Amino acid sequence: MATGDELITAVIVDDHAAIAAGVRYWCEQADPPIALVDAEARLADVWTGPGAAADVVIFDLELVPRKPEFGELRRLVDSGRKVIVYSQHADDVTAIKCIDLGALAYLTKREGQDHLVSAIRAAARGLPYTAPSLSGALVADEAPGRPRLSPREVEVLRAWFASSSKELVAAKLHITAKTVDTHIGRVRVKYANVGRTASTKSDLVTRALDDGVITLAELNQSSP
Repeated sequence: MATGDELITAVIVDDHAAIAAGVRYWCEQADPPIALVDAEARLADVWTGPGAAADVVIFDLELVPRKPEFGELRRLVDSGRKVIVYSQHADDVTAIKCIDLGALAYLTKREGQDHLVSAIRAAARGLPYTAPSLSGALVADEAPGRPRLSPREVEVLRAWFASSSKELVAAKLHITAKTVDTHIGRVRVKYANVGRTASTKSDLVTRALDDGVITLAELNQSSP
């Protein structure tokens, strides 16, 4: 983690060359400057080479048109990376969802140099940064269509998706099978309350994929 006067490094994942060029210029003009690695749209470059050592990941949420990469965002956060989402999406639901998944800041691409540089400096120290777009989203958050799952509920869900039985989940998490069933039941109720019923395990897997709780790659890895 960069501290004090140490050079902060960031890696940007964005498929628009002009955006990356602008961010690089802002980082070079910062005082002190910030070193920027351009991964373009190659997520692999965040995990290898100079990008793997970067203090901060600046992540374009939509590398594939109309397919926000919520699962990749959660994967980055779960691995301990400090992530700023820098997105064209300006809707409150997307902003709040990214923060719920662990992003330290959410900025729209209309928010300029001062906010992004400040967010990078905060994230390098492991601190959140609230830009104007996120501030408005937090005030207006009603989370339509997206249930608020507790960290324990998410943990139980992910363990269940990787297991063949609730008894195995219970043993892994050192809780009872009844407690596992209770958590899963609560998750079903929360989804039903927002109009997204999930009466089967397959339904819950679909909801979890949609909401970035688990990635398709992780599901494939856990399959026998």
